[in-house]
Amino acid sequence: MLKNLMKTTMLAGVIAISAGQLAQAADITLRATANSNENDEDYDGLVVFKNYIENASNGAIAVELFIGTQLCATGEECLQGIADGSLDIYISTSGGAAGLFPYLQVLDLPYIMNDDRVAEEVLEGPFTAELRDLALSDSGDTIRLMTIGNTGGWRNFANTEHTIKTPADMKGLKMRTVPAELPQELVKSLGAAPTPIAWPELFTSLQTGVVQGTANGITDIMNMKFPDAGLKYITLDRHSYMAAFWWMSNERFKSLSEDQQKLVVDAFYALQQATFASPKRKEIAAYQDFLKAGGEIYVPTDAEKAEFKDAVQPVFEWFKKSVPGGEDIFASFTIAVDEAQATVDEQRAMEMAN
Repeated sequence: MLKNLMKTTMLAGVIAISAGQLAQAADITLRATANSNENDEDYDGLVVFKNYIENASNGAIAVELFIGTQLCATGEECLQGIADGSLDIYISTSGGAAGLFPYLQVLDLPYIMNDDRVAEEVLEGPFTAELRDLALSDSGDTIRLMTIGNTGGWRNFANTEHTIKTPADMKGLKMRTVPAELPQELVKSLGAAPTPIAWPELFTSLQTGVVQGTANGITDIMNMKFPDAGLKYITLDRHSYMAAFWWMSNERFKSLSEDQQKLVVDAFYALQQATFASPKRKEIAAYQDFLKAGGEIYVPTDAEKAEFKDAVQPVFEWFKKSVPGGEDIFASFTIAVDEAQATVDEQRAMEMAN
């Protein structure tokens, strides 16, 4: 028994030495930040990214994770860090990056993509490369879009007052939005009153009636305990996919060897797949917890969803006219969605055959 204990102790020492040597052997350290927490899909993606690249590089590339606002607090501040090289990797929503790249809001346009399979097909295709080229050009080749994943599933309308079945039920509701223009235009098109509120202030704003509703995924709603602030009704209209934009300092990326660049892009692919999967798993328990907290979930009929789609048509015209390059990026996006839908339909047909 003593001999076994000695072997175990020696093995633990070898592992500790190896780990220390591995850390010391890192030639490159990438600093990655996400303004979220460890319950978020962004964190899941970063853990997969870190694990993949450190193992695949045999310890030559290390990844340091900074979760929360340790290094930067806003999208604008964090993207500036990417541009000047003080940060290597950052994740933003479209709203967080809209000040620099307003055309990213195209992914927030409502009721264009039907489901996860279509959305994932779009984001794995050439449309992401088109956005990458635009962002590089507009940032003076400093900010590189590496991939687009998911951060919380799909946006649904949730509120403290009553069930929302049609746009008529939204009339006059004070709905929280981010400061970006597109979500405000969306809320106005449905007859509600857009009220920009910072995310950390949303719980209190719901609790005190400053706002009566929001558009979020169920995992964000439950992570923030919004039912405790009076949020009781969710309508699963799934009006927009909650895209997550993963950025990297282009100077940092270009400084890597070709083999190292391959590792990085493969690690971002693994990250993307992890963020696609994470919300699907987490929302199961989140919906159950919402119901247990006294919440109500409503799924619109096809006819009711058609009313929503009709009501938001002015948002598309606003985007094409108001966003620089909006007409072109809208055309590219809708073509990408149509092609993705055709691919998914073909795949489904094969899966259902025989």
